[in-house]
Amino acid sequence: MIGSHSFGKNKYDQLGKTKRSPKQRSWRSTLYRGGDILFATWVGLICAVPPCYMQAHFQSPAEAAELKLAQAIVPMSPRAVNPLTLDITDDLLESDRQNLLQAIDHSIQYIRTPSAAKRYPVAGISQDLMERSLVRFRRLVQVSRTAKDLQQAVNREFDLYQSVGRDGKGSVQFTGYYEAVYKASRTRTEEFKYPLYRLPADFAQWRSPHPTRAMLEGSKRLAGLEIAWLSDRFQAFLVHVQGSARFELPDGNLLTVGYAGKTNQPYRSVGAELVRDGKMRLEDVTLQTMLEYFQKNPQDLVMYLNRNPSFVFFRETNGRPATGSIGTPVITERSIATDKKIFPSGGIALIRTEIPFENPATGKLELRQVQRFVLDQDTGGAIRGAGRVDIFMGTGDRAKQRAGLIKGDGELYYLVLKK
Repeated sequence: MIGSHSFGKNKYDQLGKTKRSPKQRSWRSTLYRGGDILFATWVGLICAVPPCYMQAHFQSPAEAAELKLAQAIVPMSPRAVNPLTLDITDDLLESDRQNLLQAIDHSIQYIRTPSAAKRYPVAGISQDLMERSLVRFRRLVQVSRTAKDLQQAVNREFDLYQSVGRDGKGSVQFTGYYEAVYKASRTRTEEFKYPLYRLPADFAQWRSPHPTRAMLEGSKRLAGLEIAWLSDRFQAFLVHVQGSARFELPDGNLLTVGYAGKTNQPYRSVGAELVRDGKMRLEDVTLQTMLEYFQKNPQDLVMYLNRNPSFVFFRETNGRPATGSIGTPVITERSIATDKKIFPSGGIALIRTEIPFENPATGKLELRQVQRFVLDQDTGGAIRGAGRVDIFMGTGDRAKQRAGLIKGDGELYYLVLKK
């Protein structure tokens, strides 16, 4: 999911990091020091296809083979435990009811467009039924006094459809994404000398295959298209991975950029390359360890960045908030990204997973089980199949830290008005 990620991921399991099913994992609370929290798996630096590759076409990994629409989500089995009958309720409702209403409004805005009409029906759910579901859900959010009241009302009036997950039994891998904030300049200076580029006017006429990253950065083909200059080459690369960013300029003004397009070269992960070369173990790869590696081995930085031949172009977004794949702003902790080929765009979802929260007594982040209503408003290049969900965690460093900790399994349901 942002601008284009949309911020997607993850071939994580394919390099040998085995995920545990919900039955194998306990809903434990694990403590982390805030300064130690990193987000390597999120930003696509280990094995992930990053968010800004949403608009290109990719071959899905083997475990996320294409599913027929009717196979991805199915009516919840009468024998299954209905999450709406459990004691745990939406943990954010009391503090961010307006954010939830805003997210619903964005989905209602989308569901009434011709674009939405082309994506429905999904698993037997029509565009009209989803619109009526959104409108009714909005009213319930408005009038329910407590999270428990809302959950009980939803249980009375809505049917649940569950994602079959990556194992056919409902196991869904959750991750988090965010919008970065960096310092930058509109002009090249001694401090700011690593550019991001606008989409060339003749890009549609470029001959295929497109030039690689090394070819483009080693030529003057993009001269005059610089949209911003950053102080760090690796940081500029991260913006390519993230697909959008907010920049603090030297004069105090804000510059925002979003995804405008990418070359048709494939994405290759820096972290995965370091692992393949034996420079570090997969379990040791974090943003911090990679920064430390390149600080100690600066001669290797360009070589490893150029192993990713893909190149991303940007556009100014004039301060607009991060935008999901349905064309509306994504809302912190209320917008999710899924595979839009098999899930209902703009739909109401219920997620069960672990999300990190700061312990006020210690300042540390700890994972806590949540059950929360969200809106499906984004996608990502590697958000493929029924077993992947990405949660938008907001803007800035704290959002980055929290997003990096969301790597567990959980469950995904969609809410549809009873007929």
